[in-house]
Amino acid sequence: MARRIGGKGGGSDPGAGKAGAVVAAGVLAVSVAAGSGGLSAGGGATAVDAVGTNLTRAKSEGGKAARKGDADGAWRQLNMRTLKRTAKPALECVSHSFGQVRDHFVRNPCRSLDRTLFAIGDDRGNVAVVSVAHVGFRNRRDAGEFKKLIDVHGTGDITPLGAPLLGLADIRFTGLHYQSRPSGSTVVIAEAETASGQVSGETLDAVADMASWLPR
Repeated sequence: MARRIGGKGGGSDPGAGKAGAVVAAGVLAVSVAAGSGGLSAGGGATAVDAVGTNLTRAKSEGGKAARKGDADGAWRQLNMRTLKRTAKPALECVSHSFGQVRDHFVRNPCRSLDRTLFAIGDDRGNVAVVSVAHVGFRNRRDAGEFKKLIDVHGTGDITPLGAPLLGLADIRFTGLHYQSRPSGSTVVIAEAETASGQVSGETLDAVADMASWLPR
């Protein structure tokens, strides 16, 4: 099955030879010691799933928390918490994107790019990595055109921040757990993947949905 990057429901299918969006380097060391909040070598973790969790309610309440900038309040709806976080602004988007998305930026430069990378987890050793990008444009029209492009399969993506900043290795964003949202002249793009242990697809979808509400 072809790997897909960016775009709801799987996003962009990379062409032959395209590397795709990968956050990589270092040794993976990201499972959580119960109650400690620390990171340690993973293995034997219990899956996070939707059992006992009303995901519709969790996304609603998590979205409310996220809109207030309370990321931990959002993850708490899924019995998870922030383990590590890093953020970095950029003055342009061309060098931080690939595929048709990059070509679009060459013709229509963005005004700003703010990328954030979270490692979030539970007390059973399950960890997910969440990429959030806020892409600013001159006006709502430009933002809308960009969103239409990046939501389509095969069009590329914003490159996430490098995983070495969180002590992760070889985390590949498939685009299967993706959400984009317009916010005035800004487009917010959120993607989630399992980093350690087992995190269900439903949970990753909910995480991406919540993360898309986080303010710049």
